[in-house]
Amino acid sequence: MVKSFVFSPFQENTYVLSDDTGEAVIIDPGCYEQTEKETLARYIDDNKLTVKHLLLTHAHLDHVFGCAFVKRKYGVKLYLHERDMVIFNDVPVRCQLYGLRGFEPTEVDEYLHEHDIIKFGNTTLSVIYVPGHAPGHVAFVNQAERYVISGDILFRGSIGRTDFPFCSHTDLINSIKTKMYALPDDYTVYAGHMETTTIGREKRTNPFVTMNDE
Repeated sequence: MVKSFVFSPFQENTYVLSDDTGEAVIIDPGCYEQTEKETLARYIDDNKLTVKHLLLTHAHLDHVFGCAFVKRKYGVKLYLHERDMVIFNDVPVRCQLYGLRGFEPTEVDEYLHEHDIIKFGNTTLSVIYVPGHAPGHVAFVNQAERYVISGDILFRGSIGRTDFPFCSHTDLINSIKTKMYALPDDYTVYAGHMETTTIGREKRTNPFVTMNDE
């Protein structure tokens, strides 16, 4: 099951993935306000879930606000690709620039790599490396349930920004064409912002990266 929450002024999508064993992972905890953290915890408590991992697609501030809270409350490790550590370590500075108070730093426990397998309950996620929006950006693919948690690489009718430090527009387009669009058309895309889409829809209609010219 994929449960999404829209958190913070950045309208970021936080995901809780779970299955019938009651085990779960949290991806990109963007819960900034205390009430948002309570909303996330209430869902986990109400559904009697056991959180096994905390995963990040990338480390931009709107995706990491709740990392310290989740690690402390559930005693889990935080996973991130090593190339995104430069962004993760800069989050406190970025929060100051945005006037965001109360951010609680924490530490990354394990690095993610392409082709890593993340397991919880009866569920398996495959890690694909999709740099561009961030140098260490990854996505999580569930082949059995035919979906991808894409972070800020690909959106419904749009793509990730590349005007931040350490971004690369060339890498972003390459990641979409060679990794995201390599997935089957019927895969659901759960993005870091906005509503869901499918791989097939974006290949046909995304105004930034279609495959019509291939």
